[in-house]
Amino acid sequence: MIRALALFLLMVACPVRAEAPSTTPSTSPAKAPTEAIVAGLSQNSVSITVGFSGEEILIYGAVRRETPPPDGAPLEVIVTVEGPSAPLVVRRKAHRAGIWVNAYAVNVDLAPSFYVVASTGRLKDVLSPVEDLRHRISIRRAIRAVDITRDAPDAPAFVEALIRLREENGTYRVDEGGILLSEDTLFRTDVALPSNLVEGDYRVRLFLTRGGKVVDWQEQLIPVRKEGLERSVFVMSRERPLAYGVLSVLIAVFAGWAASTAFRLIRS
Repeated sequence: MIRALALFLLMVACPVRAEAPSTTPSTSPAKAPTEAIVAGLSQNSVSITVGFSGEEILIYGAVRRETPPPDGAPLEVIVTVEGPSAPLVVRRKAHRAGIWVNAYAVNVDLAPSFYVVASTGRLKDVLSPVEDLRHRISIRRAIRAVDITRDAPDAPAFVEALIRLREENGTYRVDEGGILLSEDTLFRTDVALPSNLVEGDYRVRLFLTRGGKVVDWQEQLIPVRKEGLERSVFVMSRERPLAYGVLSVLIAVFAGWAASTAFRLIRS
């Protein structure tokens, strides 16, 4: 009787629990891409000095594979280099009362100060419109212009004019066929940076595509900073504008006096 009572108390204190099968689906880690980018840059930063006349960046890399390359559409590579973005106003002149005046204006939310897109083939062949919209790869997609139609009846023409003007001065470029791809594995391209660079972080993006779809992409940053005398003058113009103005006047007076003295000596 005592043993039976002790066994009953033990069962009440430590009940046996049956584990119900889990109804929550197991979550497996994200599947790694079958083709991945391994890339590098010839330099990780750019210094703007007094004698800066531009720079050339070598972008190179390879495609890492765990399995043989898939059959079907060929592998393509796209590289973009994007400078700091800022809002701006695009204006168009009109002939009014015998003079040319700024009659219309469109506010662009963000436009890169510098933008280059290079590819192994024609951009429309290696990249679908959907992927272009998703990753903002082409120049037109890189420019953020929302609700611009309320500013002017033909607002898209203002964006086209902005692209055309910056293509003419070399800050916007499309280099179709500018990437060399060897044996579907090794690739390289050279991107020339102009002398009128805007200070900031330049974003380098690399994309692998097949059949117009992005299969992998990577992003790196290149800091562009003013250094030396150029940096000192820039900081003074922002933090001590009065001293900067006085110094500019003194330099101009000295330059004029030096030139006058030199011509007087030559004539004598």
